[in-house]
Amino acid sequence: MQDVAVLGGGSWGTVVAHLLALQGHRPWLWMRDPARADEMARTGRNLRYLPDMDLASGIRPTADMADLNACGTFFVMVPSKALRETARQLSAQLDGRHVLVHGVKGLEAGTFKTMSTLLREETPCRRIGVLSGPNLAREVAAGQPSAALVASRYAEVQEHVIRLLRTPHFRVYASDDVLGTELGGTLKNILAIAAGVAHGLGFGENTRAFLLTRGIAEMSRLGVQMGARAETFAGLSGLGDALATCFSPLSRNFQIGYRLAQGASLEEAIASLGQTAEGVQTTRTVAAYAREHDVYMPITETVRRLLDDGIPIRQALQDLLETSRGLVEAERD
Repeated sequence: MQDVAVLGGGSWGTVVAHLLALQGHRPWLWMRDPARADEMARTGRNLRYLPDMDLASGIRPTADMADLNACGTFFVMVPSKALRETARQLSAQLDGRHVLVHGVKGLEAGTFKTMSTLLREETPCRRIGVLSGPNLAREVAAGQPSAALVASRYAEVQEHVIRLLRTPHFRVYASDDVLGTELGGTLKNILAIAAGVAHGLGFGENTRAFLLTRGIAEMSRLGVQMGARAETFAGLSGLGDALATCFSPLSRNFQIGYRLAQGASLEEAIASLGQTAEGVQTTRTVAAYAREHDVYMPITETVRRLLDDGIPIRQALQDLLETSRGLVEAERD
């Protein structure tokens, strides 16, 4: 039984704390807003993100990082734009003995740095891991059979996270390809927006399967260029995560694309979610990187044009069906 900290009171952070409590551990759930922490302590529910879910007893909501001093393991589940500052605040109470695991599916805008890179830069910790996979929070919370991937350069971190989180309904696999795991979980959000657009226009599974298949090739192309292993993108954090988010209306990024196709503006689509949709900023960040480094990513660039340039929805989808390269070269990619 361990004192474990989860930073971030969104849906996935709450579910990770729930899984830890089910295993008999003593999780702290740090939330930025003291009022929300008090509300959760009083009601036993996260009324903003998971209002119908009764949380396992033992979760201790807090807005005070000092409460986390006794914890040896920290799961960081904040939005990507808040990760650097959160890590900076946390660093004063960390040293080389602590384990940091993040589940943040994003890249830092402007630098293209991964979240594990930010954790290394802002904290003294080196035992760092990433948790990723096809994990729709509501389904995991409901006890439906699910799986995730923990990636770390350290086998002890992999084994530690598996022991902490594995339940009869939630299985955790291990990998040492940290970069591939982070990129897979991040890039699939772009595909989810495209899939939501296709669904919103009334197209069926053929279209989404086409986008998903070509999207995995696109993800792998970028990942290998950066030093990741191609096979990682065929696993839980690549294909698995993409399948879940491209075919489920529970996916926030899917909902962004769907609502755009229904006529909402980007601002209206984001506001209607009430949660962070990482795919919007990720699309912009990845498209800029791909242009700068000459990586062929037509789906990413088309989604970026849809978000930022205001091209018509049907024109965006048509652009996805075409290619600026010759037919033979495009089919070979």
